[in-house]
Amino acid sequence: MTKSVPLYVALVHYPVVNRKGEIIASAITNLDLHDMARTSRTYAVPACYIVTPLHDQKVLIGRLLDHWCKGVGKELHPDREEALKRLRIADGIAAVKKEIHAEWGEAPLVWATTANEQSGALTHSQARRQLGNGRRPCLLLFGTAWGLAPAVLSEADAVLHAIPGRGGYNHLSVRCAAAILMDRLLHMD
Repeated sequence: MTKSVPLYVALVHYPVVNRKGEIIASAITNLDLHDMARTSRTYAVPACYIVTPLHDQKVLIGRLLDHWCKGVGKELHPDREEALKRLRIADGIAAVKKEIHAEWGEAPLVWATTANEQSGALTHSQARRQLGNGRRPCLLLFGTAWGLAPAVLSEADAVLHAIPGRGGYNHLSVRCAAAILMDRLLHMD
């Protein structure tokens, strides 16, 4: 396999939708932060952005990171810091794209995810080939709550195929979906 371009990920808390389809900002969860960081570290993702414009949620993220990277948590689990250092806080998707552009010198391709099948969606194998042969970094967006807002899906360069379930049920946690997709896109055979 040729040298691949980096895949960045973002866990988006705004703009996402609730069960009624209303645009909301969802709450940060400790478990999401840990699992996204650990999966990102496992697959050598350079950064996992936590996207929220809410000040109180950013303060919470800072407190959690301080606990695990500087406080008692670091003493108890020193290896956890290695994963959690990959987390970056951002106000919005535009700020993430700007930061990646500044680091890489190119604007990233933006791929959105959804549990709902989309017409013309990018297959996982197509996305993996693009990473292997591409010249631009890629940013993979994961939505919390009931998923990314429709505007995010429509503004993305591509929407990835939904992860197919069996028996008609398809409501994975964002942590599970992220792990599956990072494995499918970045696993070396």
